[in-house]
Amino acid sequence: MSSNATHAAHDYCTKVTPQCPVEATTYGYYPNLSVNSFFIALFGLCMFLQLGMGIWRRTWTYMAVVVIGCFGEAVGYIGRILMHNNPWSGAGFKTQICCLVLAPSFLAAGIYVTLKHLVSYCGAENSRLKPRLYPWLFIGCDFGSIVLQAIGGGIAAAAGDHPTDSGRKLLDAGNALIVAGIAFQVATMAVCGLLMLDFFIRFQRARKARSTTYSESEYEKNQGLQKPSRNFRIFCFGIALAFVTIFIRCIYRLPEMAGGWGNPLMQDETEFLILDGMMVGIATVVMTLLHPGFFFEPMRKFKN
Repeated sequence: MSSNATHAAHDYCTKVTPQCPVEATTYGYYPNLSVNSFFIALFGLCMFLQLGMGIWRRTWTYMAVVVIGCFGEAVGYIGRILMHNNPWSGAGFKTQICCLVLAPSFLAAGIYVTLKHLVSYCGAENSRLKPRLYPWLFIGCDFGSIVLQAIGGGIAAAAGDHPTDSGRKLLDAGNALIVAGIAFQVATMAVCGLLMLDFFIRFQRARKARSTTYSESEYEKNQGLQKPSRNFRIFCFGIALAFVTIFIRCIYRLPEMAGGWGNPLMQDETEFLILDGMMVGIATVVMTLLHPGFFFEPMRKFKN
């Protein structure tokens, strides 16, 4: 049977039957119930913790974007549970693809929010960008990637649960926009990572040279205070780990989405759970346990 004929034969599948096997679905498997349920609980717990700590410590902007990210992840995995019960569920597929594609962008925005304060704290003169430009530039680019992915998800959803040939063209167009959005996000994170690496190298040089820039920084002034200094170093490690794990997830998503709906990489649940679920999960847990309201007090001064 030709590819088009095969698609046509499954156009009106609504549940698994001998004529509509699970292998013919986009993912080709029943999403794992226990692991996906674990991620719902994990992101849901982090969402409530972030909400509580954000209100308590008044880190409003950080709280808003991270809570949205956690909520999106939890809802996305609820969509995968729906697909466990029925792999042909159109509602489950749309829910999980939209939420799990978009949510990490909000978590990345939470990282970008901290950069302005990190640079100001350690010495703005060591940065090639002014501190105030970090959130404007990178959150702006992040928002652009969200818009592209959201439009792509909307176009894909418009194809309907059982697309015809024209509907499949909408699916492909939506997928192309999602890929473009993820690629833009990867490029944004790469530029951000290079700038922060450059800042770290310049900061270390200023520190070794005991330059005026370093001596007048808030970081140096707090060196004699053991707890603030230790907490700051722990916080920086946590933010770096969260950045790397979200970056890994975005890189994984590029070939996974670029290969088209139902490609072999998309049908490998183990790789998805490790390179998407686990990576985003690690980032979320770190950003929750090492909350800036407790580990980086300067952020509270600016109510961010």
